[in-house]
Amino acid sequence: MIASAMESTPKELVERFYYEVWNRADEAAAKEILRPDFRFRGSLGAERRGPGEFIDYMRSIHAALANFTCTIDDLLVTDDRAAARMTFSGVHRGRLFSVEATGREIRWPGAAFFATDGRQITTLWVLGDVDSVKQQLNAPTVSRF
Repeated sequence: MIASAMESTPKELVERFYYEVWNRADEAAAKEILRPDFRFRGSLGAERRGPGEFIDYMRSIHAALANFTCTIDDLLVTDDRAAARMTFSGVHRGRLFSVEATGREIRWPGAAFFATDGRQITTLWVLGDVDSVKQQLNAPTVSRF
């Protein structure tokens, strides 16, 4: 475990964010590694500010997707930033994109872009293949052309 008072590399923070916070739904870890003014923009919802709003979002995703897992496929880091190519997966157990639980396992690719301050994550922007999720759920989609 990395204490929030210690310096942390972007790699350490990103790995904790996915393996502890998302994959284990560890709210205490989220409060440790996310700055109080943390800004999060995910593919499956509006921008969230602060650890509390992020935790609410995380709970909603875990409620809709059992065994929700984030796998880091590739990770690039600098002194204060990181970019990750991801695979997300879970079992559809609750309402998502207006579709009631199907019991199907779904998976989709995505990318995440982090900024850090040497101790905590300051911002995160995630782009997931939402169209793939909707197709797997047979959810209504909006035509782009």
